[in-house]
Amino acid sequence: MSRGLFVTGTDTGVGKTVVAAVLARLLRLRGVDVGVMKPVTSGCREEHGSLISDDAELLCTAAGIPCCPDVAPYLLREPLAPADAARIDGVRIDFEHIRECYDRLVSRHEIVIVEGAGGLMVPLVGGLLVADLIRQLDLPLLVVARPALGTINHTVLTCFCAQQMGLSVAGVIINNYPEQPGLAERGAPHQIGGLCGAPVLGLWPHHAGTDEFRTVEYLAGWLDRQPETDIVLRQLGL
Repeated sequence: MSRGLFVTGTDTGVGKTVVAAVLARLLRLRGVDVGVMKPVTSGCREEHGSLISDDAELLCTAAGIPCCPDVAPYLLREPLAPADAARIDGVRIDFEHIRECYDRLVSRHEIVIVEGAGGLMVPLVGGLLVADLIRQLDLPLLVVARPALGTINHTVLTCFCAQQMGLSVAGVIINNYPEQPGLAERGAPHQIGGLCGAPVLGLWPHHAGTDEFRTVEYLAGWLDRQPETDIVLRQLGL
């Protein structure tokens, strides 16, 4: 198996970029030479005539490495499913090119954390999905879920789909867990852990603020102090 981890979400906006960046930051603080990758980014901003992936920039800042083309090989303008955004930009997403970029990153780093686009069933090119890319890269999967009502269904569906497609689900992180959870938030972790066939590896707290890197630093420090973190990292192959 490749020396990496693929981070996906149960939906868009669950915080998978922050989770991937926190793991990269934690490993960096612990002296691990960690690489990061965002193979496809749609909804990029344009700056001085160039497209910028804010997700890739955050991952690289967390890992303490420059954001090179291998980190973010496909940059697309429109905030759409990548297959549609690529069609509008006249770009064809090539899995072999992504694999080549990933292999170069693996040759330069001890471990590489890869963040997907949306969830497993997001189309990338033709009939190929994010799940197909994960299988191409041969990576274990970390699923990032939200804590609110509906998360049991979304998370179990994601894990079931992954397992049906032959992917290895290393675990689930429930992100943005509230300080004062309601009945739905309190019950969801137990149900997810019992139904999705993969362990719940943490309830990561909500951190208020608009600066994502400060959130990453806060959560990396919080995670570093948790007694179960070494076990979690081993479960993730990190």
